[in-house]
Amino acid sequence: MATLKVTQIRSQIGQSERHRGTLRALGLGRIGKTNEVKDTPEAAGMLRKVAHLVKVEDA
Repeated sequence: MATLKVTQIRSQIGQSERHRGTLRALGLGRIGKTNEVKDTPEAAGMLRKVAHLVKVEDA
């Protein structure tokens, strides 16, 4: 299965609790932190929700 490299590029300060929880679920939490997630429909939905806070690349 393909993986995606997700990097947080903007702060979670001022975002809703749902967006902060989504970042935690993706394994992020501070600017510059990177994590690899499997390319599943669930992950795609989470990434759409916080697209303004993260950068997504193919791993």
